[in-house]
Amino acid sequence: MDYVTLAFQLLGGALGALLAGALPGSVSLGALGNAIVGCVGGPIGGLVLTGYLALGPAALADGTIAEPAAVLGQVLSGAAGGAILVILVGLLKGLVRS
Repeated sequence: MDYVTLAFQLLGGALGALLAGALPGSVSLGALGNAIVGCVGGPIGGLVLTGYLALGPAALADGTIAEPAAVLGQVLSGAAGGAILVILVGLLKGLVRS
């Protein structure tokens, strides 16, 4: 994985986690907590979904940014991973608290 792809997955993970934390319910970990957990979940979701959906990397071998579809795919796969991880951690937090 190249650094550009990782950066897009981190960005997508943070954005997806912030959106998931804004959903009604008690899954939010606070803005900073959501962003941190999303930055962990983004690359995980990116790796998993990139393998299943055969997404291309966000950067080419010469370091230039790839097609917009590849970049969007990496951001969205990171967002999905970040959102899923925030929801899971928020649900676990709720179970531990009660």
